[in-house]
Amino acid sequence: MNRKPLFDIVRNLLGRGLRQSEVDTLDKAIDTMTGVAGGTREVSSAGIRLIQQFEGCARVRGDGMVEAYPDPGSGGDPWTIGWGATGPGIGPGTVWTREECDQRLAADIERHARDVVQAIGDAPTSQAQFDALVSFHYNTGAIARSTLLKRHLAGDHAGAAKEFHRWVYAAGRVLKGLIRRRRAEAALYGAA
Repeated sequence: MNRKPLFDIVRNLLGRGLRQSEVDTLDKAIDTMTGVAGGTREVSSAGIRLIQQFEGCARVRGDGMVEAYPDPGSGGDPWTIGWGATGPGIGPGTVWTREECDQRLAADIERHARDVVQAIGDAPTSQAQFDALVSFHYNTGAIARSTLLKRHLAGDHAGAAKEFHRWVYAAGRVLKGLIRRRRAEAALYGAA
């Protein structure tokens, strides 16, 4: 659902632009009214900020270029660059511009959002829940096989929120960064 026409009307009524908190409030109200069944399935600015917060755009060199780094859990593969990008062509010595990192972030978020849309089908899902599920999937790639998804689809949102905390391991070790991320995702999911 394209919300811009509605936001334009509200801006005209107010006679000014909207603050981000107002946009988020309007998004939440629309999601509540529509059950998001016919609403947007794009990641909100809050969801993008969450992903950026935990992925970080690490290893920015003095010249502004960004270099790849090894996985913090394994110390090797998968090599990562920018906002958590992995895959073919990314390894030791890979260097991107910040613009390349931002473009890859947008493409990766879009791809992960499509996966989540497919996984949740027409299950009622608030914007906050959707954003949390996309962040989870962006980091784990596990939305389709997770008990978290099964609980969400069953409407057991309290149980689904508890499932985030099970995904704190990398290379068999609990990582503090993953504990913080899952806590933030569960809080966002439960904010619905």
